[in-house]
Amino acid sequence: MDESLKVSLRPVRRKQKTPTSGVTAARGFLASGLHCGIRRDRADLALVTSDRPASAAAVFTTNRVQAAPILLSRENLRISGGHARAIVVNSGNANACTGEPGLLAARRTVDETARLLEVPPEQILVASTGVIGVPLPVSRIVAALPRAVSSLSPAGGRSAAEAILTTDTRTKLSARTVRTSCGTYVVGAMAKGSGMIHPNMATTLAFVTTDAAVSPAILQRSLERAVEVSFNRITVDGDTSTNDMVAVLAGGASGIGVCEGGAPLFEEALTGVLTDLAKEVARDGEGATKLVTIEVSGAACDADALQVARTVARSLLVKTAIHGADANWGRIVAAAGSAGVDVAPEAMKISFDHVEVLSPGYVSSFSEEEARRVLEKEEITVRIELGKGSGRSVLWTCDLGHGYIDINASYRT
Repeated sequence: MDESLKVSLRPVRRKQKTPTSGVTAARGFLASGLHCGIRRDRADLALVTSDRPASAAAVFTTNRVQAAPILLSRENLRISGGHARAIVVNSGNANACTGEPGLLAARRTVDETARLLEVPPEQILVASTGVIGVPLPVSRIVAALPRAVSSLSPAGGRSAAEAILTTDTRTKLSARTVRTSCGTYVVGAMAKGSGMIHPNMATTLAFVTTDAAVSPAILQRSLERAVEVSFNRITVDGDTSTNDMVAVLAGGASGIGVCEGGAPLFEEALTGVLTDLAKEVARDGEGATKLVTIEVSGAACDADALQVARTVARSLLVKTAIHGADANWGRIVAAAGSAGVDVAPEAMKISFDHVEVLSPGYVSSFSEEEARRVLEKEEITVRIELGKGSGRSVLWTCDLGHGYIDINASYRT
């Protein structure tokens, strides 16, 4: 079988134009976002639904301290055998480190959503983001859920994307259209993330939908591989959240089935949308003014290259130098040398975009003015050649400015 395999599924009737991006870009999905009262004056409750039982897959934070919604969503995926009908998300409160009351609050959210949608509770995924250690005001969520259900719409993807934000300055949406000999299907997604961003696994909240028909097993494998080269390739501040989660629902409303032979095409689209979102998370890092791509080559192996990239990307000295447009290549060399992998110091090369600031033999002869012009841009690529082999890797991060302190010194207030 191949990517063009057709499955027998009823078509979806649409009353509104299909959005070009986000979780409702795929057929068969509706969404809504509204204010339920957790936050003072911003939307804080999102709902995404499938019009049929959908295959589901997810990856979760590897932090040993995990929020109640993470525990419950993991359990529901296991009980349902990898199927779901809806995802409900609140912002403003992480429901983390809240003990048994937090688990009860998450279950109440799931149960009420299931009741309103008339689906089994194990087919509801739940996520939260916000302040850790504060009891979740679940009664406000429950009171608002009927409005969230009645507001569901093919045009609701952007409202949902706005409702999941915390310190983000913008919504994060993406979509890809996959063309096959039997027609097209769409992979759409939304994410939030600005702080507490660092691998492993999810590093943020992200939700993906597709109108392709994909088995839970293929969906899970594809998601894990896609996350590894997207959300596992970003860092903002080196802190891994208690609430990280990336989930994908595959409803099949396009009538196009994805089997083993066609999985690479689907995985390419999935990786594309997750990479888009991951880069937007890095670009929107708390207090950030620049998106920084770290490209490492010449490592003994790819794993070594990734380790160097991560070490450089989370160096406060490197990040502040980039913020100040200071071409201080010595900080990059020092960070690379502290990564715990084999490097050839005298063979190293470092460039900011096209400006080579360090050549082999510790030769440094460059125009400070030209380097500053590069570092003052909103997008910068730092290239590091280690001189040890053919290993390569890429990672996305951001600069570190005063805004990060301003946001996090008063996060709870």
